Amino acid sequence: MVDETGPDPAVLDGRAPEAPAGAGERPAAPARAGRPLTIGQVCKLLVGEFPDISISKIRYLEEQKLLQPRRTSGGYRLFSTEDMERLRTILRLQRDEFLPLRVIRQELAAGRGQEPRVSGPGGAGEGEDDEPDAHAHHRTGPIKLRGGGTAFHTLEQLCDDTRATPALVKELRDFGVVQGTPRDGAILFDDDEREIVRAAVELSHYGVGGRHLRVLRSSADREGALLEQLLGPSLRSRSAERRAEAVDALETLAATTMRLKHLLLVRDLRRLVP
Repeated sequence: MVDETGPDPAVLDGRAPEAPAGAGERPAAPARAGRPLTIGQVCKLLVGEFPDISISKIRYLEEQKLLQPRRTSGGYRLFSTEDMERLRTILRLQRDEFLPLRVIRQELAAGRGQEPRVSGPGGAGEGEDDEPDAHAHHRTGPIKLRGGGTAFHTLEQLCDDTRATPALVKELRDFGVVQGTPRDGAILFDDDEREIVRAAVELSHYGVGGRHLRVLRSSADREGALLEQLLGPSLRSRSAERRAEAVDALETLAATTMRLKHLLLVRDLRRLVP
């Protein structure tokens, strides 16, 4: 196994190392801002905040596809500033929120931890909470596709909860935005469709009706078909373990797809703003 704890990144990249500090001079910092770090340097920098950090733990996170540091021709890992922030986010989610790696992978796919840190008077990273997160609207939440039962709501309950009119719900059904489930002579709506109706009510204040939402419905159908094409065989596997892994991958892909679609929309809408 390659010993990654010692060499300077400049040497690993084929550059001449910096001259050692002379007598009476202040020793050079282990890594300047922007310079990639070895895995050993990463551990030394993070051990104060995360005492249980280790080289083997970082390697394990890489094996789990949560980190992708650059590799030199000699096989050494080099961690950029972005890699460090991603690692900090992973470790904080494990320590502070007790999240399993599967959920952390979804959080990262949804953009968690990719907001710029606000620098305070003391330098980079300090005072990061001094200003509101201007990029928070670029994040999407994790996708959860399993677990828990789904409640059903009658039309009356749906309208009471979402402030929708029966006419709007009928229009949404006519255009395939919601469907409802026939049961005992009534049409019931699950929690997902309740939230769809709630969003449709907000859009209706701007004159957006069911016929306009067909575009979004068609887009969702195409995206769902793409993900099914990618993971359908694994989701139908006879192996329970393989099916579980496929669901994990589906949740991650769904979160990433949502974030990408959101960013594409934001990019296009910015062009409308003078």
